[in-house]
Amino acid sequence: MNTHSASIEVRNYLKKSYCNTIAKDAYRGFTASQKYIPSKYFYDSRGSQLFDEICCLPEYYPTRTEISILRHAAPNIMKSFPQGDIVELGSGANRKIRIFLDSAGKEMVSQFRYVPVDVSASALQEASEELQRLYTGLEVVGIVADFTLHMDLVPCDNSRLIMFLGSTIGNFDQKMQWDFLRAVARSMNPDDRFLVGFDMIKPRETLETAYNDSRGVTSKFNKNVLHVLNRELNANFQPSQFEHVAFYNDEKERVEMHLRAKKKTVVTIDDLSLEVTIDKGETIHTENSCKFSRDRVKTMVSQSGLRIKDWYFDSKGWFSLAELRL
Repeated sequence: MNTHSASIEVRNYLKKSYCNTIAKDAYRGFTASQKYIPSKYFYDSRGSQLFDEICCLPEYYPTRTEISILRHAAPNIMKSFPQGDIVELGSGANRKIRIFLDSAGKEMVSQFRYVPVDVSASALQEASEELQRLYTGLEVVGIVADFTLHMDLVPCDNSRLIMFLGSTIGNFDQKMQWDFLRAVARSMNPDDRFLVGFDMIKPRETLETAYNDSRGVTSKFNKNVLHVLNRELNANFQPSQFEHVAFYNDEKERVEMHLRAKKKTVVTIDDLSLEVTIDKGETIHTENSCKFSRDRVKTMVSQSGLRIKDWYFDSKGWFSLAELRL
């Protein structure tokens, strides 16, 4: 069902397919030798709130570093994009889009249509309403969808500034990164531009501290996926029986997050008619966060049929924002 409120429209394409998709992913993940669940299932309403908390933690450098880059880059980007759709993939909260709208000037807001794309309908609706209160005249068309599968559902009738920030691309494996960039490239018109955030390789200590915060918010965020599985698939995971684990894998150049069983446990997932035995010390792999070198980004972008028009870095070279064109 689509909902309308003033100049906010939300198109929900997941309502019917979400249950089938999570069921298929969970079955594959819990029957694999290394148990796993895709990280996109972190982001229900509670998960989105927890991630917003993570972004404000002192240990979590990616958000504040990227925001510093955006503040520097946004005026130049918006100067060359006077009107059209601002599409934000994996939009979550609206903290970053404000930087672009402020750079354009509030008197120019009516020239843009904001198109947030997110899997959480409640988070998208709430963020859109808040944004519209701040920017009178801004039209919002929210898309509740999985952008890794549904790029064809994102409007393309205007010039577009497509944003994929936060180094969310690092949550994909290498093949998925390339496949996703190619899918976006196929959806782009000649005058579209595509902004992608990349978290760069840096010292292990900095990386591991960022994903093991002292307040335990990341641990709650990680365990939230078990609550999602309990609710959506009638499972009986007990999150207290698992501990959060995050470490940097040098060989694969990524931070991995896992949930490790404190003791042997047997879980039933009623909607899958599946009983899962998880031994003490065994893990459920919940997320990857790949880190990038400049050479890797250049290769991936070029092999996806795109080119780097501008590339912005912070002073330490910890994070980067690439503006891609066809």
